[in-house]
Amino acid sequence: MKIRSILRATMLVSAVAVLPVATSGLSAVDSRVNPGFDKLFTIYELVKQNYVDPVDDDKLLKGAIDGMLASLDPHSNYLDGPSLQRLETMIDGNYSGLGLSVVEEDGAVKVVSPFKGSPAEKAGVKAGDYITHLDGVLYYERDLDEAVSKMRGPAGTSIRLTIYRPGRDEPFDVNVTRGVIELEPVTWELKDDIGVISVNEFSRDVGNDVNKAIADLKKQAATAGGKLDGLVLDLRSNPGGSLDEAVALSDLFLDKGVIVSQRGRIASENQYYRAETMFRGDVVKGMPVIVLVDAGSASASEIVAGALQDQHRAVVMGERTFGKGSVQSFIQLDKNSAVKLTTARYFTPSGHSVQEGGIVPDIKVPQMSDPDARARAERAVRESDLRGHLINEAALEDKDLETDKMDDPRFKVSAEELKEKGIDDFQLHYAIATLQRTAGKPALATNAPSGKKN
Repeated sequence: MKIRSILRATMLVSAVAVLPVATSGLSAVDSRVNPGFDKLFTIYELVKQNYVDPVDDDKLLKGAIDGMLASLDPHSNYLDGPSLQRLETMIDGNYSGLGLSVVEEDGAVKVVSPFKGSPAEKAGVKAGDYITHLDGVLYYERDLDEAVSKMRGPAGTSIRLTIYRPGRDEPFDVNVTRGVIELEPVTWELKDDIGVISVNEFSRDVGNDVNKAIADLKKQAATAGGKLDGLVLDLRSNPGGSLDEAVALSDLFLDKGVIVSQRGRIASENQYYRAETMFRGDVVKGMPVIVLVDAGSASASEIVAGALQDQHRAVVMGERTFGKGSVQSFIQLDKNSAVKLTTARYFTPSGHSVQEGGIVPDIKVPQMSDPDARARAERAVRESDLRGHLINEAALEDKDLETDKMDDPRFKVSAEELKEKGIDDFQLHYAIATLQRTAGKPALATNAPSGKKN
């Protein structure tokens, strides 16, 4: 099955700011403002009078609004009914279903990422998979909300997904039992005096949650008779969320300086977010930090990675990120409808825009423990692949947007060899081993492979 490469939809979660707008104050638009509106009203009348079947006004108006916003960029859209409910559910973080973030790619349902610990992840669904059938019914060139609604349902019920995975010759079926999805935005564990903090989305209180995680990891290390030697901040497959929470998390590790700047059309509304040194400063006092990222790290994740990279506070490791450098404002029109509108671009402390190009890691490390990872990486969806995406102001060349090439001889080892060594997450393993060497301690027994089978 060949999957075409032009996207027709957007990420479900992005850096979102809430923007109250008094819609009653907007100027009425008629043909005196722009004569072109005469053509719009003429076409509306032609359709109403001559289309083969009667057409509802609401359908025509929604189509006109959708088309107008779709002409701007992939992240600006009109939300009502199921689409508004879906965004509110994602923000609330509690629903029954599979635990997937999906987009529509040229008519097909594509997995951006399964949420960690979700039924989908446990069943083996992976980022980059295409879901072609639901319970044997083809879902192609159908409304994405229809597919999402079909995948949701009461906890304990099952659904059969037919999946096409790049790197595999044939589609295959996966049965997934729905569960109650209570998203845990922050999880953590201690591994040989190295703290691993996974941030799965930037929802409410993520900054405070990471601060609590650091305190708990220090306590765990002390109880075990050691001390916390380093931190891995895992932002892989994190599609984004709140801009404020991205700033709050970055602020935990920075003593001073700009975290991110936001620049829109109106210069007076440009904003600079700085580290609040008078309140907290660097809570780990210069402790070595590695930020793990991949092609699924987007928006708010890129704000954090870019801030810590530019401020030389952390080493960014993994794969080039998604490349979404814009901010969307959520404008409530009435109780049942809203607009998500791109209102600004954001820039890292050095003035770099990640739009299209993303964050390039300081150390490129592929996910070699996944046998299909390389094939999926070559087809990874990034901002530069989205139809109508905003162009980077620096006019990036195509070569700057190519998939990362992983030619380091240390990475010439198979997933089977890694499995024999007990490594099921090579990127995380490599990050932990790097921090242990930095701390002057022996690396894990299953150290980064030499490329030879022991």
